Amino acid sequence: MKSLDFNRHWGKIIDTMHDGLILIAPDGVIRMVNRSFEKMTGYPADKAVGRSCTLLNCDACETTLKEGEPWWCNLFERGEVIRRRCVVMKSDGTYLPVLKNASLIRDARGKAVAAVETLTDISELERLDQTIDHLSQQLDLAAGFHGIIGKSDIMRKVYQVIEKAAQSDAPVIIFGESGTGKELVAQAVHDLGRRREKPFVQLNCAALNEALLESELFGHVKGAFTGAYRHRIGRFEAAHEGDLFLDEIADVPLSIQVKLLRALETKQFERVGDHRPISVDVRIITATNKNLLEMIAEKRFRDDLFFRINVIPIHIPPLRERVEDIPLLVNSFMERLRRNTGKSIEGLAPSVLDHFISYSWPGNVRELKSALEYAFVIGEKGSVQIEHIPSQILMGRSFSSDHGAERETLIQALRASRGNQTKAAEILRVNRVTVWNRMRKYGIDPKRV
Repeated sequence: MKSLDFNRHWGKIIDTMHDGLILIAPDGVIRMVNRSFEKMTGYPADKAVGRSCTLLNCDACETTLKEGEPWWCNLFERGEVIRRRCVVMKSDGTYLPVLKNASLIRDARGKAVAAVETLTDISELERLDQTIDHLSQQLDLAAGFHGIIGKSDIMRKVYQVIEKAAQSDAPVIIFGESGTGKELVAQAVHDLGRRREKPFVQLNCAALNEALLESELFGHVKGAFTGAYRHRIGRFEAAHEGDLFLDEIADVPLSIQVKLLRALETKQFERVGDHRPISVDVRIITATNKNLLEMIAEKRFRDDLFFRINVIPIHIPPLRERVEDIPLLVNSFMERLRRNTGKSIEGLAPSVLDHFISYSWPGNVRELKSALEYAFVIGEKGSVQIEHIPSQILMGRSFSSDHGAERETLIQALRASRGNQTKAAEILRVNRVTVWNRMRKYGIDPKRV
């Protein structure tokens, strides 16, 4: 068998590689690229060979410029770069996260004559990492309608709106008090829509100052400002072809509102420190617990941005307006807490349920979940007793007296059951006769309720 002429077939060999390969001369000029490099970066060989390797604007590259000497890459001093995560810029200006390996090629005398680099596309890996992180946060709420727990009529109507909103690419805005589950609703809209196989990217706009928010939304280039040591992919770019969820949209500064509106209308944006327009295909989902119309009247929110994002509104009711869902929520949270803690705590004592039904829950579902977590820290076994629940729930009853609380609790249960006394008794964890006696005591007519 004749020996294989590797020099003759070298080009075919490197073109079968899945990773991008690039050969760089000591002066930084690209001498060769393979086919995978062309596909990954968008630069055909004839557009890359002969140009400086700074063409890729890699944020991990370090160069040294010495007086009287030409450009010099620090790679030629260190000798190799092993498994470094970095970001390169493609021909269309978009960023590509890659894993880079680089090494020097030396001649017989040990002199470096070239550098060879391989680039592994890890964009899908990063997207999967984000998905896994998000799913891990939602595992404890896996029951119900896409993680949303509740079977009340008012919640069933919310589910119908979510399903219809998911079939559209129009912007969705979610209104609801803090702790009502707006993030879960946004996730459900994504999961039910045609973009469900694409990224779901979220950002809490209240957590950042103006400069950081702009960078988080649109990204920045290396050196754009003090501390910008690497390129950063913004949330818009990361959400390409998927959904971008902006929570607490009311807290976006007016200066950023202008840029956000422009991005939504033109489907283009510019990174901080760069002037090259980047095109994206993103469906926007926003959420707020504030009254945007009042903010518009006070000149704190732009009316044109409001009309742009307020196409499909979804209103999430507070917990006090769906008290019949409290037992479902309690059961779901307690099941998770039993798994996590190993404690055999079962259900709520009737007096505790009374408090839960009559309490106004200003923190909504989030506060209910926290109250049960507290109960599992204090309690050990049996049912949750009065002494196991936070003092603010005991002291913060929604009504002024025991009789008033009992009457209002009964009214809420009758409303939730549409006047059905048997169902109201189930909600209150009492028998039907007790419900009838209390109705007589307080002169309550179920038809009028």
